[in-house]
Amino acid sequence: MKFYRANAANAEQADIVIFGVPDESRSHATRKGTSAAPDALRVASNESEFFVRDGKAIPTVPMRGTFDGKMIFDAGNVSRDELHDRVLATIAEGRFPVTIGGDHSLTRDILAAIHESTGEKLSLLYFDAHPDFVSSARDYYGSVLTDSAQYVDFPRSMTIGTRAAEQEEIENAKSAGLQLVTPIDIVEQGVRKVTEMITAKAAGRKVYVSIDLDCVDPASAPGVSVPSPGGLATADLLYILTRVMNVCNVAGFDIVELSPDYDLNDMTAYLAARIMSECIASLP
Repeated sequence: MKFYRANAANAEQADIVIFGVPDESRSHATRKGTSAAPDALRVASNESEFFVRDGKAIPTVPMRGTFDGKMIFDAGNVSRDELHDRVLATIAEGRFPVTIGGDHSLTRDILAAIHESTGEKLSLLYFDAHPDFVSSARDYYGSVLTDSAQYVDFPRSMTIGTRAAEQEEIENAKSAGLQLVTPIDIVEQGVRKVTEMITAKAAGRKVYVSIDLDCVDPASAPGVSVPSPGGLATADLLYILTRVMNVCNVAGFDIVELSPDYDLNDMTAYLAARIMSECIASLP
């Protein structure tokens, strides 16, 4: 099973390379199943992003951006142990990595690879209900920011959609100079103003975007590992992401924590597929 919009026969022909990582070995969630997410997202893309008429597949058009001129290669699924080197090689070849998880801890390996390639700390835009900034425990999906500290420029980074933070995480974010944006902040200030704030924060640096699907309200995305009420509206998330992809110097992005066993009518998988397509289409 490949991503429907993948149009390159191999990585050498591609500008964008997609990796699936069917691994949840560092998740502590009681709701399991993110290891099945990469293929579930591909199936959802193939079901929802084209119509069949008179025996011909007709792709839908993204809301923003275009797929015209973009060569996409779906490299299939890779192991967690392979991920760092595969991303490093992709960047070294001048290609853009997109990763489908799996649990959120895999983001650390991607950040390490990009940092190793560029030699600079990244601005991180971290869409998540949780800051994942635990320091009293390490090497799991709740300590991603702690484990990635040497790769991230925290004062030039943000978490977006935060609403289920531990006190320890709040204190760690404050100490590091990391700004947390809650869904209530977006309601109060408006999505356009918040988006301007996000893009200004990341301006002038390479940016990595990590999207935990639990940033979205579980009414729209029930199939996640750790749902938390009061999340982002899907249209707001897509607006922010498409602007970020278009105007920031984005070095790659990932989509993680889809848990198909807990999904309802595949609505979270369909949303994940839409997020991936809109993000790729919005790249300059």
